[in-house]
Amino acid sequence: MSEQRIALVTGANKGIGYEIAAGLGALGWRVGVGARDGRRRDTAVEKLRAAGTDAFGVPLDVADDASVAAAAELIADRAGGLDVLVNNAAITGGMPQTPATVDPATVRGVVETNVIGVIRVTNAMLPLLRGSVSPRIVNMSSSVGSLTLQTDPGVDLGPVPAAYLASKTFLNAVTVQYAKELRDAGILVNCGCPGFTATDLNGFRGVRTAHQGAAIALRLATLPDDGPTGGFFDDGGTVPW
Repeated sequence: MSEQRIALVTGANKGIGYEIAAGLGALGWRVGVGARDGRRRDTAVEKLRAAGTDAFGVPLDVADDASVAAAAELIADRAGGLDVLVNNAAITGGMPQTPATVDPATVRGVVETNVIGVIRVTNAMLPLLRGSVSPRIVNMSSSVGSLTLQTDPGVDLGPVPAAYLASKTFLNAVTVQYAKELRDAGILVNCGCPGFTATDLNGFRGVRTAHQGAAIALRLATLPDDGPTGGFFDDGGTVPW
């Protein structure tokens, strides 16, 4: 691998994902912009390059086996390896999503992207990550996925969609298991919560900017080799599981 650090950010054509890509680019990284929408992906890459980021597009639908396999091959060919994977792509599944009324098909679709998609992409990229000197995996989660906060009567998480909430709890559990399995390989695996960020996922109702929401991913992507693994963090510190 070259001395330049290489990252792949999924769902990087807009919002928090785009800002993560921009932030890594500002650090001198080469960034693969993963996205399934070709037009938006190309626009994002052009914008990042104009700002000085060494960016390249990665056609990627995290819910499709063939697409993910092709993405891994493209990164190997274009970049020669991978140092950091940021699993950012996610969907909410639409509203309303109360447990008593949500369509099981909605839950299945959300989990397919938010959890199985993360597993699919991570496993495809692991051979590349294993070749890195300081490999990192960052899974973008949410504090609404915390069982501790969900069950605390003093905490108001607001009207949280059931499918989305459950998918983030599921993702947190998967992250812990990856961290345990990959600890001896030196791959640090953590969850990051961006906070209530204004994106199209929530109709731009969030109180934080996408730039602010990207900060935790940048911190976890650049952890030192003795940094934590199997943790859940936001800008304020540790988020309870």
